[in-house]
Amino acid sequence: VKQFSSALHHTLPESYPEAIAVLVESLPEEASAASITDGWLQWPVGQFIAEYGTDHFKESMHAMTELTQRFSSEFAVRPFVEKYPKKTFALLLKQTKHKSEHVRRWCSEGVRTRLPWGNKLNDLIADPAPILPILEALLDDESLYVRKSVGNNINDLATDHLQLVLKKCRAWQKKNRPHRDWIIRHGLRSLIKQGNPDALALTGFSKPDQLKVQLSVEPASIRIGQSVTLALTVKNNSKKNQSLMIDYVLHYVRKNDLVNEKVFKWKTIVIEAGCQEILKKSHPMKKTTVRALYSGVHKLEVQINGVRYSSGEFTLE
Repeated sequence: VKQFSSALHHTLPESYPEAIAVLVESLPEEASAASITDGWLQWPVGQFIAEYGTDHFKESMHAMTELTQRFSSEFAVRPFVEKYPKKTFALLLKQTKHKSEHVRRWCSEGVRTRLPWGNKLNDLIADPAPILPILEALLDDESLYVRKSVGNNINDLATDHLQLVLKKCRAWQKKNRPHRDWIIRHGLRSLIKQGNPDALALTGFSKPDQLKVQLSVEPASIRIGQSVTLALTVKNNSKKNQSLMIDYVLHYVRKNDLVNEKVFKWKTIVIEAGCQEILKKSHPMKKTTVRALYSGVHKLEVQINGVRYSSGEFTLE
């Protein structure tokens, strides 16, 4: 992407306003949400804006508004957020009413504090207040594409401003709007995996009461590429029905006898008073591009509404 951006810089007119006008004119027809990722060839245009356009706010913001309707300008806008925070946020807040869902999504996605592949926005990590009006403007957007970005933004903010996010989610939830519960669940997903009781309560899951939980893991030993089977029995010994979010936690063996854990989703159920549920799950132990595997004893735990219960283990050879 940077190589193409550099080539554009050396090929197009020296004047940035002239150069960016050529690039905007060259953009293909607007994309649909389903085909937006077909626009990868437009990524160097965003890189060009980020590298050479920060002294030309008006022309660059116009170009990003056009580009984001073909691919995305979420990376390109970040230098402008840092250099012109007030001007940029004022423009983005206005664009939350744009007719294009791609532009409206850009308003949220571009200001995520911890956007994957993007540089962290440290000033906003310190003070996220400018982001909140944009999220509130998009909370009830008609497009799932936009609402998902709002949830992603909330998830980022929760890393650094837990209490602020919880307070905002409680306030947003009080207004009974059709999509807000989904956005809040999506935005609090990392906290939910961590078993945060406040986040779980916001999504309708209270601390479990009088559960009897038993987990078995078979076989006792497998090789890389094979799977283990988890068998779980949950009995509700209380006198009330309980909504249960059931996850399992795998403690991966790492180098030098270190261990790190990852939470995996299992199932959400309602178990009636005095009743019992039996669940089974197969978990493959395959190498992936993001996780190497190491031999050793791997521990498994059940997590129900954030509370750790019965455990088991298996040996990976």
